[in-house]
Amino acid sequence: MRRTEVSKQLGGFVREHRTDGGRRLRHAAVVIVVGTVGLAFGIPVTIASIGTTDGAPQLAGLLLGVGLVGWGLGIWRLTQAFRTREQCFDIHERGLAHRVAGTVTLIPWADIAEVGARNGGNDQLLAETRGMGFSCAIKLNDGRDIRFDTFTEDARKLAQVVHGAVHLGRFPQGRGRR
Repeated sequence: MRRTEVSKQLGGFVREHRTDGGRRLRHAAVVIVVGTVGLAFGIPVTIASIGTTDGAPQLAGLLLGVGLVGWGLGIWRLTQAFRTREQCFDIHERGLAHRVAGTVTLIPWADIAEVGARNGGNDQLLAETRGMGFSCAIKLNDGRDIRFDTFTEDARKLAQVVHGAVHLGRFPQGRGRR
């Protein structure tokens, strides 16, 4: 669906917020590599530490833990990357268009039931790098959820605009004729 067709239904275009799928894939690759290294060292150390009570079992547990957590996070990020490939949020005067892999979902402000945003933690820089510094869930009236995080450009601003339109009645102003 072209942006001009969307504008006819949702009003003038305001701005777009693209999700950086490449960064999400790079993050997944790095975490999987770290997990692989953890498992590559953890498995031999575990085998070598069978029957001992020195520090080897603790080291083996640490390495295996790093490996399993790395693989788990990596697979989760890969799943996210493929589920949200080419994701973009287009803000319009009367709603937003959610684009994912060539499909467009038009969401008027009235169809949004709740907007829930949260910050990731105390170490904001590290959380931002991992893509966990900020996340937002938009709950629709039909029960579906649309989520985005710091992999989406200017995610906080997107959450503020959606919250303002849905809960405060502050609708964004588009460009062009009215």
